[in-house]
Amino acid sequence: MSEQRATFYFDLASPECYLAAERILHVLGPAEWQPVLARELPRPQRYEGFRCREEEEIFRAEIARRADQLGLQPLRWPDPFPFDSDLAMRVATYAKSIGRAIPFAQAAFRQAFAGGHSLHHPDFVLIASAACEMHPAAVLRASQLRSVERQLSAATTHAERAGATDVPALRVGELLFEGERAVEEAAARMSALPPAGSR
Repeated sequence: MSEQRATFYFDLASPECYLAAERILHVLGPAEWQPVLARELPRPQRYEGFRCREEEEIFRAEIARRADQLGLQPLRWPDPFPFDSDLAMRVATYAKSIGRAIPFAQAAFRQAFAGGHSLHHPDFVLIASAACEMHPAAVLRASQLRSVERQLSAATTHAERAGATDVPALRVGELLFEGERAVEEAAARMSALPPAGSR
């Protein structure tokens, strides 16, 4: 496999990102995990925009089927869903700044989609942060900083400029892969690339 490192763009409100996050380390290996706000990308999935209840039920059933297919815990939907991920995403941005983006994101995704807890509620964000030894007071303080908010906004803009229109998205060099199966598509592409430094 090429030594070229991938960047994983994610939003903690996305069940497709949860599915991707549970596979990326096993399938793709080390990658940079970059929190972004999906709603600020050009074509985000609008979970509140289903045309009817039946369409929403089909979507939920497909996500649950994929989770089962991947051998994950039974999927439990947060109540409410969709939820506002702003707080969780600011904390994810802070976690990235101190080198804990991956463990925090994994814990937060599992709180949401394995535990069935809305990350709009600060308690569940703090439980996820405690799982990776982030102090609650520091987490809450950081989540209110304008600098953290600006970092998240800048990261989202950078993802859009890299070609991301929604999450999950994976960038490998100049290539971008989107959607729940982006992990496997990126891994296949990286396997086909020549090793770094080769001619």
